[in-house]
Amino acid sequence: MNKNLEKDIAKKNRKANLKKIILRTVATTGIIGVSLIAPGVLVAMKKLGLLEKGRQKEFINASRNRLIIAGFLEYHNNMLRITKKGETYLLRENLYDNLKNNKKKWDGKWRVLIFDIPEGKKAIREHIRYTLISIGFMRLQDSVWIYPYDCEDLITLLKADLKIGKDILYMIVEALEYDKPVRAYFGFS
Repeated sequence: MNKNLEKDIAKKNRKANLKKIILRTVATTGIIGVSLIAPGVLVAMKKLGLLEKGRQKEFINASRNRLIIAGFLEYHNNMLRITKKGETYLLRENLYDNLKNNKKKWDGKWRVLIFDIPEGKKAIREHIRYTLISIGFMRLQDSVWIYPYDCEDLITLLKADLKIGKDILYMIVEALEYDKPVRAYFGFS
């Protein structure tokens, strides 16, 4: 992977982590005063090593405002609360996080994902690639990706979220020709 792509992914991950922290802080408390967000988020950011000296509150406020504009949070009686859209986002992100972090014993089968997204939907194609990279998929070819663990629920959710059901094909493959580099990528001997 080239260095610029790695930097872009790292930056997106930091922003996504801050977004999730803010949403989880508001979701956990139900409704929260705007001034109370910063302390809870700062503690979570410190635990995750995301603190940037001197500008934490600025980053939190900017992220909170983006979440309001995007419809993930809303004001209710001068307090913030998470919207249905925000709750759905958190559920999806929890599924992605669980998939990334709960790798079970490999069953010997490969999960292959093939997609053909038209040029007019380039942003969707990039979103799919970013999601697959962040989960740990390996790119076999331009639009062919492979993963060793069950991820059917994730793919179903991805198809529904992006409204691209027939543009993605999910396969479970028992044998893969020339699989030595793929096995090495996932740490299998």
